[in-house]
Amino acid sequence: MWSTHGTVWAVYRLHPDPDETGEGEEMVQGTYVPAAVREQLLGRVTHLVRSLSGAPRLFGLCAQVDPGEVAMAMVDGVDPDAAQLTPDGVHPWVESVEAALSVLEYQEMHRRTLWLAVPLKAEGRGLNVSAAAGAVWAELSTSLGMRAKPVHRDEVASYQEQAAQVEAQLSGAIPLRPARPAEVVWMVQHAIHRGLAEPLLADAEASGLYGGQVRGGTLRSPSYAELGQVRIAEGGTGPTSDEDLEVVDRRKSARGRAKQGAKSSPLVRRWLEVETQQGTGFQAHLALAECPPAVAADSADLFAQLEVLEYPVDYVIDLTLVEAEKAKAQVQRKRTELVDQADQYDARPTGMPSSLLQAAKDLGELDARLSRTSVEVEVQSVTSLTVWGPTVELCDARARSLAALLGKLDYRAVRPTGLQEALFTLALPATVRPQAVKEFTQHQLSEDWAMGGAFTTIEIGDPNGQLIGFDLDCGTARPVMINLANAPRSDASASFGIVADPGGGKSVMEKLLTIGVVDRGERAICIDRTPLKEWATFARSAATGRCQIIDVVDAELSIDPLRIFAGHPQASHYALSYLTLQMVIGPMSSQGGVLHRAVEMAAASAQPSMRLVLDAVEQIAGQGGSLGDTAASLRTMLDIVAHNPLAAMIFDPALPVVRLDQHMTSDLIVFTTTGLTLPPKEAFGNIEVLHQQPLEALIGRAVLYLIAAISRQVAFSDANRFCALAADELWWLTNSAEGSALVSEFLHDGRKHGAGLIAAAQDEEELGPDRGLMAYRALGRITDKKRARRALEFIGLDPDNKELVELVTTKLSPVRRGPNGTPLKNNPRAGEVLLTGPRMNTGRIKVAIPPVTRIADSIKTTPEETTATRSPRHAAPGAAHRPAGTRLEKEGAR
Repeated sequence: MWSTHGTVWAVYRLHPDPDETGEGEEMVQGTYVPAAVREQLLGRVTHLVRSLSGAPRLFGLCAQVDPGEVAMAMVDGVDPDAAQLTPDGVHPWVESVEAALSVLEYQEMHRRTLWLAVPLKAEGRGLNVSAAAGAVWAELSTSLGMRAKPVHRDEVASYQEQAAQVEAQLSGAIPLRPARPAEVVWMVQHAIHRGLAEPLLADAEASGLYGGQVRGGTLRSPSYAELGQVRIAEGGTGPTSDEDLEVVDRRKSARGRAKQGAKSSPLVRRWLEVETQQGTGFQAHLALAECPPAVAADSADLFAQLEVLEYPVDYVIDLTLVEAEKAKAQVQRKRTELVDQADQYDARPTGMPSSLLQAAKDLGELDARLSRTSVEVEVQSVTSLTVWGPTVELCDARARSLAALLGKLDYRAVRPTGLQEALFTLALPATVRPQAVKEFTQHQLSEDWAMGGAFTTIEIGDPNGQLIGFDLDCGTARPVMINLANAPRSDASASFGIVADPGGGKSVMEKLLTIGVVDRGERAICIDRTPLKEWATFARSAATGRCQIIDVVDAELSIDPLRIFAGHPQASHYALSYLTLQMVIGPMSSQGGVLHRAVEMAAASAQPSMRLVLDAVEQIAGQGGSLGDTAASLRTMLDIVAHNPLAAMIFDPALPVVRLDQHMTSDLIVFTTTGLTLPPKEAFGNIEVLHQQPLEALIGRAVLYLIAAISRQVAFSDANRFCALAADELWWLTNSAEGSALVSEFLHDGRKHGAGLIAAAQDEEELGPDRGLMAYRALGRITDKKRARRALEFIGLDPDNKELVELVTTKLSPVRRGPNGTPLKNNPRAGEVLLTGPRMNTGRIKVAIPPVTRIADSIKTTPEETTATRSPRHAAPGAAHRPAGTRLEKEGAR
């Protein structure tokens, strides 16, 4: 960028999204960061600051987010022809998107974007003269109505070479890319549209407009006249609301005149009125006038903590970087001045004030740190904070709130009268820092300044997918999305583990994730062990006409492996494995040999079935001899199992068989296992104890193996269509060898087959020994501190952090009660969890049930809450949801 002041700037977008080709590093950070990661990020920022030189400028701008952007992110990647339509003939995902739009309408939403502008030095006398001449001509050409001085091709090439050198110096510290011309124009448009509906950054990111080209040996740029006109007035020009007009008309008393005079005083009207063609917005600019001499490391990230406020805050930091040697000379000069002051105070009876001793101590520490390494730099910064609103009252209230809050944190922020326009100019790219703001310069070393968190961006969840909830670590509405189906395509695991106490929201979150997968056109299989058959009820309501319920106890369909997999080699394998598990015999024993022979005979028949296995065993028994005696004893045991009602779905040939090419084409398949039990975990290590288990437990173990085989076959059959396996209370599976094998296979091989596991448990150890392979992890309320520490370690946080332990045990979805101790039917704090994604960005969110009747009416499991008392949750993130454990909240942020 060539400025009217003769300076040429290179502008960069920090923490950009990967480009269209997938190139470029993507690094996001959640609210809760482990100490080791925090140290690594601090080192990167410190390295970046030390790599800079001159007077760069950092912009932390809050880009306005439109609900339509969220809707576009929700439909991104959805195949309109993949999902079965609802009974109303519409795509099921349309309802969820429209519901999200209704929730997000009128919500104030923004996303933090970071930009770095670096002034480039003119090399050679020719460029210096050209820059000076260009600056002078820019002043004259405006008044004369003439064109600006053109930029020559050689000058463009020289500055491009310098910009490449700057990029090379900054590489490896923080991901960045050159800003696009339309994005730089957006920065200007954002500055003048604060408090109004502003142009969307998403449009600028995809726009190829406003770029210049070298033609005819000079740089040619497009006209920017269509950007419109703007009027800027410090303090405004008169009454700004109906109340002001009423006060003007009501000048009848001395008190009224005094009130109006105070309102019209320029000392009171410390804001900027910005009028555009779209309307008038009001901005208040605060300058950071004083920083505390020392601050705790865990609460020093001032700029990151601005995200918890209920309104967006822009910040601009104008930096002047001073090399260590020059900074040491300045420190020595200040120490000399202190010695002179000390000599003067010695002559006074009161003696030397303690502030001089503290100043001398601080200067000594500063000198020692500057001498520690030659690459150290001193950061001299001028920081401007900006709030805004559509009305004067709202803008002024936000400015007062921010100043008061910073004051409680030992930071002094002032709204200088008469300097609002100067601070506004500072927030524009490629402008010279006004001399008047120099008095607000703060002096810090690079590491101390880096701890302020100015380079921090916070993002929870995935860039697109289903709207799972809202970020509670953000004061305004910030949607959180999850896209499980896209994880395998991004070379990440799609498995999701949820840990929480009973009533902590595990089942609700699991059902939301499952129906989100199904409604977006993918598939899901659920194993429902609950006596209420809650997943079957939910499936019939949320996926009417698109689900298949397979009740393995009240058998209506057969899961006979010889019938399901007829003609496939795995049919005999699954049948034999089922029978050896059912009979608790070894496949290499004499009984196992009889079963193997009988299964082969049944599989070779014209219409194979498990009932024919019994006939084959009886046929072998009729042959006599030792083999016949073994077959006879087997036949007796098989009759006991085959005539048990719980095994009808295996041995009843009259039942219609589950067909993988028919029933399994349903988007949502639910296996209900109510009535089946499993042997205790201790029984698998002792064959004698296993033999003594009740028949229903042995049948349950064998049937679970078949369910696992069918689920595996369906989930892994089409790698191009994602399939999720949902299992609530996973201990029921991981306590058995067969269930553990199914969980392990999904965790190890699910990614390459386009499949993932959605599992919930009350203890993270119940998720199985391979739980570390889960890329998505959620942690709800756990009141037991020992289990809470293990769960914190599971999601990647410090288990010994007392504040985090307190957060999990007392502040996540706390139990709320109404009058007389009665439970609240609609607990406003329900659904709060800590969420970690594949990018290891952890934050606190509130899971939101979408206001879609078919989903909201059957998703909850709270007792005594019938359909008549349930209502769709319009889960808009209110201002009451604030993150716990942050310093701003402890200081009383409002």
